[in-house]
Amino acid sequence: MIKDRKLKIAYLVYRGNPRCGGQGVYTRHLTKELSDMGHYVEVFSGPPYPELDDRVKLNKVESLDLYREPDPFRRPKLNEFKSSTDLLEYLMMLTGVFPEPKTFSIRVRKVLKERINDFDLVHDNQCLGSGLFGIIKDGWPLLGTIHHPITVDRELDLSHATTFRKRLSVKRWYGFLKMQKKVGPMLPRVVTVSESSKKDISSQLNVPLEKMHVVPVGVDYKLFRPKEDIQKIKGRIMTTASADVPMKGLIPLLEAIAKVRTEAEVSLVVIGKLKIESEIPKVLDRLNIKDIVNFVHGISDEQIVDYYGESEIAAVPSLYEGFSLPAIEAMACGVPLVTTSGGALPEVVGSNYETAVIVPPNDPSALAIAILELLNDKELRIKLGNAGRNRVMTKYTWRNTAEGTLEQYYELLKQYDRL
Repeated sequence: MIKDRKLKIAYLVYRGNPRCGGQGVYTRHLTKELSDMGHYVEVFSGPPYPELDDRVKLNKVESLDLYREPDPFRRPKLNEFKSSTDLLEYLMMLTGVFPEPKTFSIRVRKVLKERINDFDLVHDNQCLGSGLFGIIKDGWPLLGTIHHPITVDRELDLSHATTFRKRLSVKRWYGFLKMQKKVGPMLPRVVTVSESSKKDISSQLNVPLEKMHVVPVGVDYKLFRPKEDIQKIKGRIMTTASADVPMKGLIPLLEAIAKVRTEAEVSLVVIGKLKIESEIPKVLDRLNIKDIVNFVHGISDEQIVDYYGESEIAAVPSLYEGFSLPAIEAMACGVPLVTTSGGALPEVVGSNYETAVIVPPNDPSALAIAILELLNDKELRIKLGNAGRNRVMTKYTWRNTAEGTLEQYYELLKQYDRL
């Protein structure tokens, strides 16, 4: 049978950070499951590089790595410049534009051109760089994953920019979106993670609906699980949120925590790094809640699961999500979830008061009311926690993600008459 054919997949991720952002997580688990199913996957990644299963080969596509810690926006030494693409990367950074999607795609096209007979297809994970035009021209069957349109991030960041200089900086940074709006519609086939994202990608990136197919993201439910051996901490709430990304809604959550504090014992653990240059330190001072908010970063997944085990509630306060890994991780851990209706979140978490409590985005008062209600109702917490875990087990496993993606690979190869 056609679908028994084992495939050789060249998988592209322009940055595969395993600890920050969803691309590295998606890469690690999807490629592992595909390997479990007998397919060969080789990952071509720019820095920071992903953590991969031992069976998945990592091909490091080196760059100037201009945003690495602890010296982001660094000035490379002259002997680091080895190609015109290196120079382009540096010049784009100097003008304030994020260069990695473009420069990675140029570099990886050159690498793949030398290996035209090694793979059945190429899978791009939201690079959408102009080098993909060349990959298509070279004859590769190409499938792209677009998690959500980055235009949403741009508009939210602009709405939170308080000065002309900041707005100009945001507009420059997102200059790569012009390129992505050209590349996206030209992809032969696209996978996205929710019906909400599919609609938004069509309207904002002009990708035809008929090219897009929904394959939800998964969670490692064996790792992210209820921890019955860990004692709950009264009033403990947990969230995963970047301190400097307005879209994640951390400020509304902090404002809600300040309101809850006046009526109940409460504390918040934020999985993320507190950046001194962000707005968050000032917000913590203004709300006088520094003593009950703890930022944690650089920890293992197992440690994150332990934090979930200690928490009475998990919160996803995002203004918009194309999917939400933190939401399904919390649900997999059996922790009752308070979330917003931003983007795909209602589609992902299910029915209000059945599998989660859902409130409007950017509404601290509604968040505070929902948190207080859950803190005061143990039976509701148990009900939502159990229902959330069941929903994940039914819909959001990485095997389901791999099977859905594999089906799209076969359909792509049909388009190219290669089955």
